[in-house]
Formats: sequence, C-alpha cells, structure tokens
Amino acid sequence: MFPSQIPKEEIKSLPLMKFSGKIHLINTEAELLEAVKILQKEPFVGFDTETKPTFNKGEYNQTALIQLATLNNAYIIRVKELGINNVLKNFMEDRDLLKVGISIRDDLKELKKTRPFKPGGFIDLNDIAAELGITQIGMRSLTGIFLKGRVSKSQQTSNWESQELTTGQLTYAATDAWICTKIYTMLDQKGYL
Repeated sequence: MFPSQIPKEEIKSLPLMKFSGKIHLINTEAELLEAVKILQKEPFVGFDTETKPTFNKGEYNQTALIQLATLNNAYIIRVKELGINNVLKNFMEDRDLLKVGISIRDDLKELKKTRPFKPGGFIDLNDIAAELGITQIGMRSLTGIFLKGRVSKSQQTSNWESQELTTGQLTYAATDAWICTKIYTMLDQKGYL
C-alpha cells in the first residue's frame, strides 16, 4: 500500500522527473483538429491547464493553455487564442475518452468561462488517492508517493500568454499532463483502478 503522506524534505531528495517525448505546440485550428484526431485513438490522456498568474487583487486572466499528454506525446493548446471550438468542446465532453488530471475541478470551472461545456470522462487522481487513504494530495505529493519522483514547479508563475514560450515552459507544461498518465498507468498496472 501507499503512505498517506510524504514529507517535503523527502520529496526534495527524490529524482526529478520530466517529460522527454515530443511536444506539439498547437497554434491553429488545423493543428488542433489533427491533435484531437490522434488523441481520440488513445485509451486515456493526461490533462492540465496553465493560466498567467495575477499578482494584484481583482485581476483575472483566462486559461492560457490546455495540456493533453500521452506517455510519448504532449499537446500544448493555446486555448486563449483558439478558444474552445466545437472540436475541442466535443473532446472535452466525450465520456468514452478518459482525461486524467490532478485537482481539475478549478481547471474545468475556469475553462467553462471561455465556453460552457459539460465535462465528460474526467478522472481526478486526487479522488483516487483519497480512496487509497492518501491525505496529502496535489501534483508534487502524488508524484512522490506514487512514482517516487518529484516534479519541478520552477515555471509555475511564468507568463503562459507569452508569444514565445520557452523550452522550460513547454517542458514544465508537458510534464504536468504527462505525470498524470504515468500515475494512472502505474495504478492500473498494479490493480488499483
């Protein structure tokens, strides 16, 4: 079984995990259509979003990116520019395609401000962790507990609306969605799902 918690000091000592597959930056509707066609063939995909941080009370930024990942490919969708067209809306509502994330309730709430949709097929790994008796949830904790690794949060407060996303930003964004596929795969292989 898994420990219910992991000390921050222990997380810091774990090996760094980062996505090393192919990153596809989706800037156009044609690229989005192609990405969705590929992702619909997968049994499940990792899911996350990024939003430009606000530093002043009352400021608001809409979701800048949606990240969708398989074990080998990550698709970084510039949703702030593209919006949620019918292709993406149908993908987000598809109950048969599992979309696995961590702490996704707020992500979905924010995305629905861009365009209302009925989320379908979403699985929050925090909920699965809670069923397994884990009380310390979130990306860093679950990566430590389930994968005996850690993820960097160094890019978390960077500008996700920037015209030119850095290699560090792209790797960070891809890793957040990819980690969800790694955790889900491990839980599935060990019979916890």
